[in-house]
Amino acid sequence: MVTDTLDRPLRDLRISVTDRCNFRCTYCMPKEQFGSDHDFLPRSSLLDFDEIVRLVRVFADQGVRKIRLTGGEPLVRAELERLVEGIAAVDGIEDIALTTNGSLLSSKRARTLADAGLDRITVSLDAFDDAVFMAINDVGFPVGKVLDGIANADAAGLNVKINTVVQRGVNEDQILPLAGCFRGSGHVLRFIEFMDVGTTNGWRLDDVVSAREIRDRIDAVWPLESLEPNYPGEVARRWRYRDGTGEIGVIASVTQPFCRSCTRARLSAEGALYTCLFAGVGTDLRGLLRSDVDDARLAEEVRSIWTRRDDRYSELRSSETVIRPKVEMSYIGG
Repeated sequence: MVTDTLDRPLRDLRISVTDRCNFRCTYCMPKEQFGSDHDFLPRSSLLDFDEIVRLVRVFADQGVRKIRLTGGEPLVRAELERLVEGIAAVDGIEDIALTTNGSLLSSKRARTLADAGLDRITVSLDAFDDAVFMAINDVGFPVGKVLDGIANADAAGLNVKINTVVQRGVNEDQILPLAGCFRGSGHVLRFIEFMDVGTTNGWRLDDVVSAREIRDRIDAVWPLESLEPNYPGEVARRWRYRDGTGEIGVIASVTQPFCRSCTRARLSAEGALYTCLFAGVGTDLRGLLRSDVDDARLAEEVRSIWTRRDDRYSELRSSETVIRPKVEMSYIGG
């Protein structure tokens, strides 16, 4: 087991398969910075599926058990099912998940992903009201089509969660409608405090709706009780409806940082390894992959990066002003 300077093991790997997305969400890829003239990564710069699977094998040998595919929007990457199938065949990998905006999650696509070995899917949905949702995604995409995608994933037998980023003055009035929509559905709805990922989303602390406020709003209508974590290091605080109609989660990385239990590494679409969501610089693994080194050399590099890791940005943010360049969420994944 590989551990970092704070004795945190390497257990989870998030892999961005593309920096492209068909949405322009205001807190992630605002049009002002990601317009029609934006230079996305050329296809030749992206890791191909064989390269990704090879790296997954190396990470699995270092203790990684969970893989999450992200983007950008991962479903814009053609034949993603082939990658899922390759990862599912790697010894040691116990769980494969996907984060998506749900817009491309047709019945056929959900079924082929499930058949390839995908276990879980997380769909981002930031409002139940069409006008609010379309203002956030900024491409006029309606809520109903995302709900269709969620239904398709459910019908395919995938475990489904829904993620909602809450911003004051934008969509805090959607907390109760969303909770009402998914109560009794069997899907876990998770609310996420608005985070200062990257440098383009205009983040301010005043725009953060705290986990406590989110919980209190729901509890006032549908009483909640606390649940124990599903596993050590789970990022969401779990709450169950007292009437037995399901549960919600709240991710409080701003007001209640959980850096000390973070076991995640992140791989960008062009093969840079980041050890924190708020990192500014990654380590190039693509160069090693394409220089004909063996897996032992790749494993040595991964161990060297992780054993030096001392990231705890959210804790520092809570105690002091932290101003530094940070990689964009659309590049590294959430």
